[in-house]
Amino acid sequence: MATLAPNQVYLSDLTDAQWALLAPLLPTKVGPGRPQTYPLRLIVNAMLYLLRTGCQWRLLPRDYPKWTAVRYHWDIWARAGLWERVNTALREQARAAAGRVPTPTAGILDSQSVKTSEAADEVGFDGGKKGARSQAAHRRRHAGQPPGGDGDAGRCA
Repeated sequence: MATLAPNQVYLSDLTDAQWALLAPLLPTKVGPGRPQTYPLRLIVNAMLYLLRTGCQWRLLPRDYPKWTAVRYHWDIWARAGLWERVNTALREQARAAAGRVPTPTAGILDSQSVKTSEAADEVGFDGGKKGARSQAAHRRRHAGQPPGGDGDAGRCA
């Protein structure tokens, strides 16, 4: 079993080293308004707990801030694209630390990651539909006849 750092409550909580990498990437509150009630580290730890365990928002343990505060930050950051920027920055840092170019120059796709289909459109007849719609059988005329009017109206007698 893994041992927790002194400031960790759950295995999903950030260590000091992880928080040092993440903290500069998070937005800080500026301007007027209500002051920050909970530390951002607790908010992020709660988000990581949710992602790790898959529990519902309302079932967050009492060690974390209220679920409404965590959900508020999650929604604001997700709408602003923060998680994509954090992922990009951390990936670039990890690649640079490994002596690689910060941005990848190639990608690998295999049959398990890319699914294709030869016939992507739905085809066929749905007999359960009613009315003179495109899939329903047309009333009082054959499929080859033009819509509207009598089928014999265009013929000479």
